[in-house]
Amino acid sequence: MILTVTLNTALDITYRVRVLRPHASHRVTEVSERPGGKGLNVARVLAALGHEVTATGFAGGATGRSLKEGLADAPGIVDALVPVGGAARRTIAVVDETIGDTTQLNEPGPVIAPAEWSAFLEAYEDLVRSATAVALCGSLPPGVPVGAYAQLVRSARAAGVPVLLDTSGEPLRRGVAARPDIIKPNADELAELTGSHEPLQAAQDAHRRGAHTVVASLGAEGLLAVNAQGRWGAVPPCRVRGNPTGAGDAVVAGLLSGLVEHLPWPGRLARAAALSAATVLAPVAGEFDRRAYEELLERVAVTGEATAA
Repeated sequence: MILTVTLNTALDITYRVRVLRPHASHRVTEVSERPGGKGLNVARVLAALGHEVTATGFAGGATGRSLKEGLADAPGIVDALVPVGGAARRTIAVVDETIGDTTQLNEPGPVIAPAEWSAFLEAYEDLVRSATAVALCGSLPPGVPVGAYAQLVRSARAAGVPVLLDTSGEPLRRGVAARPDIIKPNADELAELTGSHEPLQAAQDAHRRGAHTVVASLGAEGLLAVNAQGRWGAVPPCRVRGNPTGAGDAVVAGLLSGLVEHLPWPGRLARAAALSAATVLAPVAGEFDRRAYEELLERVAVTGEATAA
C-alpha cells in the first residue's frame, strides 16, 4: 500500500472558457468538480496505474463532505482522511481553450487546531507502518506547524518506509533537513531552497542539504534527477498543450510507482515524464491520457549515467 498525505485537501473546480479576458464576463463551456490537493491527485494516478493507495490528510465542513463523497467514487483509493472542524478549501482553475493556459485560484484552507494535528499524527503513525512508500504533498493549512513535514519524514524513516516530499518554502527547507528519500521541487522551488537558478548546481546543493535524491521538474525541459548513484535527465519527445494542473503530481506518482516496482532510475524518470505530459492532455488534475502515456513512454529521451554502485 502506498500512502499519500494531503494536509491541505481541496475541492477542485475547473471552468473552461473559450478565451479568458481580464475585466470581462465569460460564458463557461464546461465545469468539473472533484476531490483535489496534490496528494489526492497523486493517489488517483497511482490507482489508475494499478497500485493500492490510501489517502490521508484533513477534510472538514460542507466542502470536505463533498470531497469525501467524490473520493468514495474513486476506484482503488482507501479514504483515511481525518475530520476537522473547519471547511476544506476550494481551488478554482480557469482553462483558456484558445491558448491552452490555465489560471489557478487557491484558497488557504481551514485552521487546524492543536488537538486535530495530534489526532492526525496518531492516525499517520498507524498508517505508515503498513505502507510500502509515503508521499507528503502540498501546502500546509493554517495552524499546522511549519516543521510538520520534517516530523512526518522522520516518522516514515523510523518505520523504514521510503518517503517522497513535494512542497515548497520553509516546509521544504525543514523537510530536507530530515533527509527524505526523494524531493520533487519545480525550478522556482529549487531556486528558493538553494539560492541557485542553475538547475544542476541547485539540485546538487539540495542533495548535500539532506535529500537522498532530488528530482526537479523543469517544465518543457523535462526532469533532472541527482543522487549519490548518478544524475539523469528525462525529456518528453514534444511539447504538449492543455491543462498543466496536476502535471507535477503525476511526476510524483510515476516516481513512487517506479520505486515500489524497483525500476532503475532511468525507467522511473521515463515513466514520470510520460505521465506528466499525458496529464496535461487530460481535462482535469489526477487523470492522464492513457494512450498518450503509452506512446510517450517509448519516446522519452533519458540521458545521464550512474556514477557509483
